[in-house]
Amino acid sequence: MNITDDPLTVTPDINSTLVGRAQGLYASSSQEETSLMMVMTFSFLEGKYNGSTVSMLGQNPPFNKVREMPIVGGSGLFRFARGFAQAKTNTFNLTTGDACVEYNVYVLHY
Repeated sequence: MNITDDPLTVTPDINSTLVGRAQGLYASSSQEETSLMMVMTFSFLEGKYNGSTVSMLGQNPPFNKVREMPIVGGSGLFRFARGFAQAKTNTFNLTTGDACVEYNVYVLHY
């Protein structure tokens, strides 16, 4: 099991504008293949969405090129959010385990 608290930026470049934090946890969840159970909240700290969150919960097979996980809720401007996120790994360092993952999130909210 791993806990994460990573920068949420506009682009995959670490020097890109910080707009929030990607906070959550993931754990190995399969005995037969590499797959993770992800629980993540995207917390926005800047602009129009400051103080709002979007929450994701789902299965993440990290070696698939694109992974889809459900958006299960949110807060603030994303209250009652539903939708999905598509994750794509841009870079992965086998030595350190560090990765840069791009999330395209599609949300319906009130």
